[in-house]
Amino acid sequence: MIKFVFYLTFIVSVAITAAGIILTTRIRSRSRSEAFSFLLYFQVFIYAFGFYGLWGQAAIKSILSSFASVEILERISDLALLLGLPFLVFAWLMLIRFSQSLAGMRKNGLFILGFLVVNFMVLTAAGYFITERGTFDTKLLIKEYFVAMNIIHYFVAAYIIHFRWKEGPLIHDYDRKIIAPVIFLIMIVQCVPLVFYSGQPWLGAVFIFIFFLGNIFLPVYFTYGTLLPSFAEEPSGSMPFDEFCRRYEISPRESDVISEICNGLSNKEISEKLFISLQTVKDHTHRIYIKTNVKSRVQLINLVKDAIRLVN
Repeated sequence: MIKFVFYLTFIVSVAITAAGIILTTRIRSRSRSEAFSFLLYFQVFIYAFGFYGLWGQAAIKSILSSFASVEILERISDLALLLGLPFLVFAWLMLIRFSQSLAGMRKNGLFILGFLVVNFMVLTAAGYFITERGTFDTKLLIKEYFVAMNIIHYFVAAYIIHFRWKEGPLIHDYDRKIIAPVIFLIMIVQCVPLVFYSGQPWLGAVFIFIFFLGNIFLPVYFTYGTLLPSFAEEPSGSMPFDEFCRRYEISPRESDVISEICNGLSNKEISEKLFISLQTVKDHTHRIYIKTNVKSRVQLINLVKDAIRLVN
């Protein structure tokens, strides 16, 4: 029975991974934003760790159990787990960079170096304290390191998105209030089965399933939940959007501004992309608000969404 559960979980893991990477690739192509490049890298690294570090353990024991002793199996398993750690660390790095970019924070050249040094120091300290308890246990080290650092990194990402968010980035205030608490909640749910795990196969299967399922939240939300992707599927120049512009007597340049607003760009980013002054962008936006009888970006995006849906 437990073998069937693991086979089923593996199939679901493959499907979730493929869906997550495909959705994120589409989002990045539509938005043309660096933030979603970081999200794609996060998906690649976190699922690489999932298959290499988590499913690799099951594969080693299943394939080599008939040919190697228990001691050799444990050594090979521990080695595979340690070699999978870089994928996990870089996944966390991409998650933090994604949250920074999403919140509109400026780049810091020393951040990556500092991030890697801190993670290495924490892992070394965890190994030291575990050794002090008695015999060194690689799996216990990785387990405690994963739980502690997963909590820290997801908390930092949620904090950045919720509290460091600046007006006019890629997401709207409504999305920010959903994304930040949900990714923190996902982290808690991921860590719970691992905290109680001590070799039980069924609990291991539960953890792996939650691990893969939880990490697909962001691409699914940005595809189906936020305002951005819904509009991005209908680029400027499509018949529904042209009909919207004709209905409200929107000029070609104003339509360009609307497109970039719906893509989540700030006024400054729009001015740089369209090669016009910041004041010109503000003037266009003011006229658009008057023509469409809206008072904010969110209202404008909702109006565009509704208009496109009606035309379709």
